[in-house]
Formats: sequence, structure tokens, C-alpha cells
Amino acid sequence: MAITIYDISQKAGVSIATVSRVINGSGNVKASTQQKVMDIIKQYDYTPNAYARGMGLNSIRTVGILCADCSDLYLAKAVYLLEQDLQANGYEALLCCTGYNPDARKNYLNLILSKKVDSIILVGSNFIAPTEVENTYIAEAAEQVPIMLLNAAYDHPNVYSTLCDDHAAMYEAATAMLDAGIRRILYLYNSNSYSGTRKRRGIEDAFKKAGITDIKTYVRFYNGKTDPLNAVADFIEQIADSGVIFDGVIASEDALAIGAVKYARRRGLNVPQDLSVIGCNNSILTDCCTPELTSVDNRLETLSHQLVQTLLHVINGEEMPKKAIFSGKLMKRSTTNF
Repeated sequence: MAITIYDISQKAGVSIATVSRVINGSGNVKASTQQKVMDIIKQYDYTPNAYARGMGLNSIRTVGILCADCSDLYLAKAVYLLEQDLQANGYEALLCCTGYNPDARKNYLNLILSKKVDSIILVGSNFIAPTEVENTYIAEAAEQVPIMLLNAAYDHPNVYSTLCDDHAAMYEAATAMLDAGIRRILYLYNSNSYSGTRKRRGIEDAFKKAGITDIKTYVRFYNGKTDPLNAVADFIEQIADSGVIFDGVIASEDALAIGAVKYARRRGLNVPQDLSVIGCNNSILTDCCTPELTSVDNRLETLSHQLVQTLLHVINGEEMPKKAIFSGKLMKRSTTNF
């Protein structure tokens, strides 16, 4: 197996960025460190690839983007923002829609790697699995190029994470509703991804702090597509018909929240007087909803821009923080009155 820039950094006891600076000849490296790196490169007959040469003439100035589902509003907007920012900085993008099958993700990642891209962006938290074994394919890819994660985190060399603090954002949304005197809150979620799990835990922690004990009754997983939205309303209606009483709904994404508004109309409930509703992602759906939807803004534009800036600095051989975390913000509109 050919030695990689990751191996060089491990053997020299320095960061990947330091190895890249030595290869680029960009300076800012102690003479002793530079000699150590060069000795290892010579010993193992290492040939730098486009990434290792950084922003030099040999870079192909192309970044791979992997996205599970471009029909998803959040993921589609993220891809658009990333491509626009990359192009503004002289980079082209290669996009693959992987779906949610783990084997397909690995195959697409290897396909993108074969194109000798300068870096790879994984869009969305579905790429990060709960166990280290399941994330091995990402670790292996990071030995070849920098891996950038959007709204997910994975602690591994040459992997950089840019994300919203989904736990805190949903905790604050639930606390705002609880502080308004709304105690019976139904939480709807449809993903157990890295982000989805953190959102759910934020809600559960807010419930626990408020002394709510029957969490399983009010935290419900919606196992279906949000299109058509009436299917979500059907699901909520079934919960209500089972005897669960609620006067607030918080959802892990805006489409689920709009399903709650549709449910309210069916039952003749006024929003927000009889039922307060909060969504998440602050998508275009917030304006399409009547009344306009209160939603958690997870700062997608900020995340996307920060990720590209981190990517550019890393490719240039500069040291960058491995993780950048941003706070979400509750955007209050007409489905709440607090």
C-alpha cells in the first residue's frame, strides 16, 4: 500500500498541515522539522498528490461533494451554497447523490477519490454513524484528502467539522415554549442521524429539567416521507386519537411542523391560541405556511461559508480548528405568541 501524507505526518510526529507546508515550500516550518519530514519522504519514496501540493500548479482545483438526497430542502440549499462559494474561489465541484445506503456511500466516496479531487465535503449528518467501525471509510478517505463535514462531527486526523449546536438550539426552543406555560408538548422527529439525535436529546433534556417524566409519550418518531404533508397530519391525528393531549408541537424539520398546522385545521384548532408550533431549519416553507411558521434557524448560510473558508486554508497547508460550532436561533413568527 502506498504511503500517504497522513502516514508521513504520523511518522514525523507533526500535523498534516505541517507536512503540506514542507511539500509546498511555503515556509513557517522550523529547519529541524522540515528536515525530519523530508527525510521520511525520501526514505519511503513518497510522491505528493494534488492535495499534498496544496494550492500549487498541480492542484486540479476541484472539490467532491457528497449529499444523501438533493430533493431534501436543507441538503439542496446546502449544496447550492457550497457550490456558489467554491466557484467564487476558483474551485469546481463534483456532486454525487448517495442515498442513505451505507455501501452506496462508500462506493461514491471511493469514486470521488478516484477523480483526484483536492478535498471532499460530506453534506449532512447522515454520513456519520454511531460506531467507529461504521466510520472507517471516512477515516481511510481522510488519509488521502481533507474531509469536510457539514453539520456533523467526527474526531479524526484530517477531518474538519462545521456544525450548528442542534442540542442547544432545540433545548432553547423547548424551554421557550415551556416558559410560556405550554407543558404538553409533542416532539416529532424523523431521523436518528447525528444531528437528529442531538436535536432529540436537546428536547428531552429540556423536558427533564421542567419535570416532565412521561417523555416517551410526547417524543414520537415519524417513520415516513413528509411528502405529502397530509401524511404527517394523519400521524399526529392518530396520536391525538390515542388519548395523548398536547397544546404545543415542536418538529425536527419544517415539513413536520407544517403537518402539525394542517392537523390543527382539521380539528378546528386555532394556531397559536390552541396549538403552538415550532419547526426547524428555517426553510422557505416557513413563508409558505399560513400562519407563517416559527422555526429554529440552524445558520446554514454561515455554516456553509465557514466550511469553505476552512477548506481553502487547509488545502493551502495552514493550521485550522478541527471543529467550528455555531449557535442556532429561534425565528419567531405567527405559529407562536411568545
